[in-house]
Amino acid sequence: MEILIITGLSGAGKSSAVNALEDIGYFCVDNLPPMLMPKFLELCKNSMNNINKVAFVIDSRSGRLLDSFADILSEMKEENYRFRLIFLDARDDIIVRRYKETRRRHHLLQKADNSLERCVEMEREALQTLRGMADVIIDTSDLSPTALRDKMLSSFLSNSREGMSIHCVSFGFKYGIPIESDLVFDVRFLKNPFYVPELKHKTGLDRDVFDYVMDDDVTVNFKKRMLDLIEYMLPYYKEEGKSSLVISVGCTGGHHRSVAMAETIKDFLAEKNYLVSVEHRDINK
Repeated sequence: MEILIITGLSGAGKSSAVNALEDIGYFCVDNLPPMLMPKFLELCKNSMNNINKVAFVIDSRSGRLLDSFADILSEMKEENYRFRLIFLDARDDIIVRRYKETRRRHHLLQKADNSLERCVEMEREALQTLRGMADVIIDTSDLSPTALRDKMLSSFLSNSREGMSIHCVSFGFKYGIPIESDLVFDVRFLKNPFYVPELKHKTGLDRDVFDYVMDDDVTVNFKKRMLDLIEYMLPYYKEEGKSSLVISVGCTGGHHRSVAMAETIKDFLAEKNYLVSVEHRDINK
């Protein structure tokens, strides 16, 4: 399991960093009490959802809970979890300017006599120990949100052969096509488990439904052509500079055929060493 712990000063760009990590398939958890990290990772290991990349955001909002942070990291190491601690920093004047531009309230601004500048000083003092423990320190003072995103992608896409994240989405046409789609496949022509009484109330995640959809000559031929097309197109998307791609698969209700086919695409691309994730948007509707 790949584990990142994102920390740093408020206003240094943690939200932009997390958005970039989500785009490349990380399951991101913001402001989780530090002592719950080992338990959360244990749940991920036992999950049916194949969560193998996790990013935690831990910062001064945790208050005194940070006092045990070093012990928690030691516990995680004893459990053979490998992780990297990323600290986002910026100059005080940049932090103050960003807060004034966004008109957000600093979470340490609890007293009327606390200035924003003093809040930044207090937070820097509170995070000094974490900064000293960091594996990577990123100074975002002169980085735009786009530049920070690019830096995160270049740093944490290094294990991917293609340097692109791919998100597969199953959906029901009756609920509309996902607006973020780059590629859309319509599989409503495949045989429909909805009309089989014992399969009607199951989904494409159930083995008998999956096998019903796949055990058909039309599906076999279509699957081969679809996967060949996807594999052919991906390098050209990469050449055009895309760092992420959304492949959507739709059937009528988003319960059976689209789910099975999205899972098929996900498994195929994972075997090709792409960074790939899957979402079944309408499976519970």
